[in-house]
Amino acid sequence: MRRFAIALCFATLPVAAIAQQAAPAAPATPAKAQTAAATTPLSPEAAAIKSHVMLLASDAMRGREAGSPEYDIAAEYVASQFFAAGLKPGAAKGGYLQEVPLVAYKPEGEGKLGITRGGTTLPLTYGTDYVPSANPRAKETNLSAPVVFVGYGIVAPQYGRDDYRGVDVKGKIVAFVSGSPSKMTGEERAWLGSPTTKARFAAERGAVGTITLVTPRSDKQRPFAKMVEGIGHTRMTWANPDGTGHVEEGGIPTLATLSLSGAEKLFAGARTSWAKVAKESDKADARFTPEVLPATLSATTKTSFAPARSSNVVGVLPGSDPALAKEVVVLSAHLDHVGVSGKADDKIHNGALDNAIGIASLIEEAKRFQKEGAPKRTVLFLAVTAEEKGLIGSDYFANHPTVPASSIIANVNLDMPILTYKFEDMVAFGGDRSTLGPIISRAVAGAGVSLSPDPMPDEGIFVRSDHFRFVQKGVPSVFLWPGQKGPGKAAVEHFMSTNYHKPSDDLSQPIEWEQGVRFVDVNYRIARDIADAPTRPVWNKGDYFGTLFKGPMAP
Repeated sequence: MRRFAIALCFATLPVAAIAQQAAPAAPATPAKAQTAAATTPLSPEAAAIKSHVMLLASDAMRGREAGSPEYDIAAEYVASQFFAAGLKPGAAKGGYLQEVPLVAYKPEGEGKLGITRGGTTLPLTYGTDYVPSANPRAKETNLSAPVVFVGYGIVAPQYGRDDYRGVDVKGKIVAFVSGSPSKMTGEERAWLGSPTTKARFAAERGAVGTITLVTPRSDKQRPFAKMVEGIGHTRMTWANPDGTGHVEEGGIPTLATLSLSGAEKLFAGARTSWAKVAKESDKADARFTPEVLPATLSATTKTSFAPARSSNVVGVLPGSDPALAKEVVVLSAHLDHVGVSGKADDKIHNGALDNAIGIASLIEEAKRFQKEGAPKRTVLFLAVTAEEKGLIGSDYFANHPTVPASSIIANVNLDMPILTYKFEDMVAFGGDRSTLGPIISRAVAGAGVSLSPDPMPDEGIFVRSDHFRFVQKGVPSVFLWPGQKGPGKAAVEHFMSTNYHKPSDDLSQPIEWEQGVRFVDVNYRIARDIADAPTRPVWNKGDYFGTLFKGPMAP
């Protein structure tokens, strides 16, 4: 799963350098948990889940980083397991692997930014006033235009907010403060606060570029100094045929992030002082007056590119009903993890719970279908790459589906189930947004546990895993987790603070393998119900994301 931090949600995450990916692999050390003797006999189903994780989370897989040889081996393993489960190849040319062209990119050099006011240009200082942003679409970006301040840069009628009201930004650079008002609900707040979403709003109104302004609150959450330190980290997306990186249609470049001092220089002479904006930004429901600033911003930045490649793994179980078989239910999980990094003796991030166990569950769910017979609708099993780089593999599949896009009616996603305790309830992120809700309730009840509301709504988890790429195509989707009743809360808190995205996410954890069997059972019940239901899922009437992405809506 991608990192927990609303401030970073949907920003492109740092990834390991391509040079590191290309370096010769060190000899594999003995897997950390394979050497431990089993203390309790496992059921055949639990043993099968553990056997998959033993391989996928072994040191030999070196963290399964997208673009690495070890990831490719893991993908071939999953393909072989799909074959053994009776799934038909679901990718091009009769194979299981859908090749995903990737491109890593990062800022090249310091760039140049200057503010022109009254015929005089004031150069901004790299590392003090600004850090440049990489542009995945171009090696060099040159832009000079007037600047319009638009507050948070959010358009959200449901909150009575249009930060563009009363200003014309066509042909201009939009400046907005980072984040989003804390009074918004977690899922919508995370989506609306992302730089990608804000750039989309700006592009729809004719802006030519954006800049992000650090505020006192955001500087505490992610210090500007840390941004400067991380400027050399590569980012990743899937590649266009010309080798540049994919961005949303109509996207415009994000030019730079301005520090508190840089923002103060930008606001010199404005009707609203930067001091007032900074003070207002600390409020839970901060409101700003949009304003054309008395300044023209000139920006020159460069971006370097390095091609890479990886694969999604696609297996298909054809439906049995002549009519309903044309509709497809997608079951997904991400195969990649974060690779090798850090200064400790143990640098391998094994990713046992994140997300080897999700992939193991996907494989065992396929076997359950094989055992109990084909459903009425077609079920597509999808192991995606580069989730940790920004939901890249699922985004590529959503834009290049191996079945007709209109045939995909639902997605159920498996990502990082924390199975170190006997779970007493389950949480369905997004389940209450569509008619998947009653299906999930029946499945959870049938497994003998209860369904609980999101225990951490401020994290906006619904928008932060691979299912959301299907949501963006209008497809009702859900992401299931074991809940936090009983021992769950302490177990989740321990994993997140101690093992999440760390080398200690390995098989030395006290994984309850029989709980994996229960987790597979619930997911199977959901998928089977969707696949056999007389009608396809639809969004609940008026749901925000269903409406935003024009999905099928309940009357």
